[in-house]
Amino acid sequence: MPCLKALSGIHPGTPWPLGSSITPRGVNFSVAAPAADRIELLIFETATAPTPQRVIELDARRHRSGDYWHVELEGVGEGCCYGYRVFGPLASGGHGFQPAKVLLDPAARAISGWDVYDRVLATGPTPNAHACLKAVVTERDRFDFQNHPRPRHSWQRSVIYEMHVGGFTRREDSGVAADQRGTYLGLIDKLPYLKDLGITAIELLPVFCFDPADAPLGRDNVWGYSPLSWFTPHHGYGCGDDPLQLRHQVRQLVAACHDAEIEVLLDVVYNHTTEGTRLGPTLSWRGFADRTYYHQSSSGDYLDVSGCGNSIAASQPLSTQLILESMRCWALELGVDGFRFDLGIALSRGNQLKPLDDPPLFQAIEADPELSDLKLVSEPWDCGGLYRLEDFPAQRIGTWNGHFRDGLRRFWKGDEHSTWSLAQRFKGSPDLYNDKPVDLGRSVNLITAHDGFTLADLVAYNRKHNLANGEDNRDGENHNNSWNHGVEGPTTDPQMLALRRRQQRNLLSTLLLARGVPMLLMGDEVGRSQGGNNNSWCQDSPLSWMVWNDDHCDLDLKCFLQRLLKLRQALPQLFNPLVPPVEPNRKQLQPPSGLWRQWHGVELSKPDWAAWSRTTATSLHMGSRGALLWMGFNAYNEPLNFELPVPASPWMQVIDTSLPAGEDLPAQAVPVDGVDIPLASRSLVLLLARDVASDLTF
Repeated sequence: MPCLKALSGIHPGTPWPLGSSITPRGVNFSVAAPAADRIELLIFETATAPTPQRVIELDARRHRSGDYWHVELEGVGEGCCYGYRVFGPLASGGHGFQPAKVLLDPAARAISGWDVYDRVLATGPTPNAHACLKAVVTERDRFDFQNHPRPRHSWQRSVIYEMHVGGFTRREDSGVAADQRGTYLGLIDKLPYLKDLGITAIELLPVFCFDPADAPLGRDNVWGYSPLSWFTPHHGYGCGDDPLQLRHQVRQLVAACHDAEIEVLLDVVYNHTTEGTRLGPTLSWRGFADRTYYHQSSSGDYLDVSGCGNSIAASQPLSTQLILESMRCWALELGVDGFRFDLGIALSRGNQLKPLDDPPLFQAIEADPELSDLKLVSEPWDCGGLYRLEDFPAQRIGTWNGHFRDGLRRFWKGDEHSTWSLAQRFKGSPDLYNDKPVDLGRSVNLITAHDGFTLADLVAYNRKHNLANGEDNRDGENHNNSWNHGVEGPTTDPQMLALRRRQQRNLLSTLLLARGVPMLLMGDEVGRSQGGNNNSWCQDSPLSWMVWNDDHCDLDLKCFLQRLLKLRQALPQLFNPLVPPVEPNRKQLQPPSGLWRQWHGVELSKPDWAAWSRTTATSLHMGSRGALLWMGFNAYNEPLNFELPVPASPWMQVIDTSLPAGEDLPAQAVPVDGVDIPLASRSLVLLLARDVASDLTF
């Protein structure tokens, strides 16, 4: 489409807002380039035009305010395609300004030119105007929160479902129209499925625009953990070729999610960019403010704690400002409800990568009133070895609890020294938070995620099988705490299949009934397998897609999980209390007046925390009424009998993972008689007092 009308006036413009914004008489352009000598704004007639139609040179005396260069043009409007050339000194090591390259506006909200784009030509000294991407002027309308308000689920009732937008509906049997498979709009068709499952939030793998060619030769970057823009939705998930429609399609998805009472969280990558090492392409950030945006050594080499060639210097004011503006764009203009920061602790590093206790970015996020109602989560580790969980330097940002994942996997695998760890993880990981009750939302619990084995593969493989990725099985995590239960991969052995099925239910039950915010991985509910591939980042194929054909789905597992989620939501004060139950010591004569917890072994009040122990049990009590809940965990290779505490009302069995499908978590709880109960090998049992279980229906 034509981008230029009749250019009739050039005005100084304003430094705010960043990027391109429509004004009553045209468009205002503003970009940061603190060390530049001069800048050219290039206006292209179309997205594929090989040369700019107009070149507007910005006079520093008229078009510069501090670090920002700006201009207002009459005769242009929405849909205008543009780029920049930035001139200045070339630093040692090849860093600095590359005026031969056409640069993307770092705050561009739409991008065009994919038909002519060549990543290779963005490297080296060769001009690339004929093969560059262009920014596109868009509206900046606010999301319609009045008609589609945020669901605002409390952390106590939140259950997160991590998913890949493209992979979720890519299959032909997904039930999505052919022209919408793998898109934002296609995902809308599957919201009833997610609602019926019982989750409250979807967490989308990166939807910031990324370059699929940012991958070794012969492969595509599918996950998108290498952004090209922090403002633009990824074009590969759109319907049609119009870049202006992408923002509207994201709004449609978010609005539909809000209408279904499902929150939308984005997995965001602010720690590095697709520009890679100093030998990588000059696409945007590097060409405007190389020394500002990236951590560098005194010799000019990039400092890398992302594992991807560069690390964003988020403590720099210009970086902080750009990230904040990106978050506002997605939260206020597109309506999303929260963010999960990939390698988020890297954003707390200051000069020369020194960890900061009060990182400027996190302080700014927590002080921003327009971001105050968002859910915020982060990975507490980076590739430089920094791991800050209990002392994560931001009060409002929760963290992925990797210790939870490892502790549950090790216990149910039957490892030594794992029983005490299981108890700690189950009750909210107080040992990781200085033995203090941690607020809900501070610990996001998980067993599986995009990075690693699926749940089905976790119980079917001892080692990764990543040959399809083309790196001779070198990529992916080597320490998975997985167990194949006797045979590597698929098997027809009925006993082994039954044991694997039981272990999946053990893991899911422990996750969903533990204190904290649980996260599930796309497809785990139906036994989705990736054939032992634990790093499917480059697999846009059935290997990594969601499974929809009932013949290939474990529908019994799905039913089990649905009921488990209903159980969790029905009794939040037992399974996910706002304040964790107290644990009185043995010398205490009178029980506490409120909710309290007790730990047991096969005998009451005698938990076994020894290295060789593979079993434990816990009960919850309300004052002196008697026990309301009892759970037994048996990861031992033989069945055991457990003594039961006196219940507040007769015991009802809600879960026994050793039983056949449908009986393991039946529609109606089953009465239990006697003062003890048998637990089969590698099984979990949940009992509730009849008064508590009476209203439960599945």
